[in-house]
Amino acid sequence: MAGLRIASKFMSDRVVQPPRGQRSPLPVRDGLTATRARLPEDAAPLSAGEWVGHLIATQRHRHPLDDAAALRQRFDAGLVVDRRGVPFAFDDVVAPGQDVFFYRMPAPEARVPYEIDVLHRDDDILVAYKPPFLATMPRGRHITETLTVRLRRALDLPELTPAHRLDRLTSGLLLCTLRREVRGAYQQLFAAREVHKTYEAIAPFDPALRPGTVWRSRMLKVAGEIQGHIVDGEPNAVTALVDVIPLTAAEQATLEAVHGPQPPLAHYVLAPETGRTHQLRLHMWEHGVPILGDNFYPRIHAEDEEDHSRPLHLVSTGLSFVDPLSGEQRRFTAARRLLPGQAG
Repeated sequence: MAGLRIASKFMSDRVVQPPRGQRSPLPVRDGLTATRARLPEDAAPLSAGEWVGHLIATQRHRHPLDDAAALRQRFDAGLVVDRRGVPFAFDDVVAPGQDVFFYRMPAPEARVPYEIDVLHRDDDILVAYKPPFLATMPRGRHITETLTVRLRRALDLPELTPAHRLDRLTSGLLLCTLRREVRGAYQQLFAAREVHKTYEAIAPFDPALRPGTVWRSRMLKVAGEIQGHIVDGEPNAVTALVDVIPLTAAEQATLEAVHGPQPPLAHYVLAPETGRTHQLRLHMWEHGVPILGDNFYPRIHAEDEEDHSRPLHLVSTGLSFVDPLSGEQRRFTAARRLLPGQAG
């Protein structure tokens, strides 16, 4: 299955997953996991129709056809259920603290114009090369244009779930589990920092930055704020600078044709020991070499300023770990790509 290219499609304003260990009573449908919504404990009882209608009406990104008729159709089809899978009628009362499961109708999304490369697949895991501008999992306005939904749809793998995440603008290797039974074992590898990760970034060449250097900083990322910050205090973000390789003249010319004139650039090989949000972008910026194409550091660019031909040049190029099921050492690597769409 190496090198298989797949195409796109599907899912909510905010998808709320069932608590760990609780299966959704509704199956994944066309790549979409059912939304779980709990009526707050301090709320007055509502009818199921009122509660689901309120959730749809208050979505930030709502499909224009998700109207009163579409709401009724969900109930008529038995697609609004409780945690046991028992359908609600439109007028059934939902008690405070009770869960309701239903499918959202995703709003239209502009397609990210890059394909996903599947580099490895077996019975338990799939390793994909995620292109830039494609979110890992559904969230906010990015629902159908996510690696999770595209792969579920294209490969008919409804239980496919990423074991970790990459930022939407970051490219490269992403490991997904294919069966619910093995999901926790692989997710725990990443949570316990038992996966060795390698990244490559392209940024201005600074000969003073030497391989073997280890950057240690305290980083703070406030919920709701786009940028993270480096602050005083005990370090919580550690990145090793593995190598610095100046670009060839041909590579420099290729990138300048896309990004305009640049100072001499280099490949920076990075090995994060921790996984703070925006850690590599912040560490590169802190040391005077912001990553080429970064739309958050130093200046925040609005999402509607994005140009899909000018990506962030930060790529996950290596994952290695001891397999939690077989005990074997596993290593996955991705060839260097200057621009999305190039062969790996």
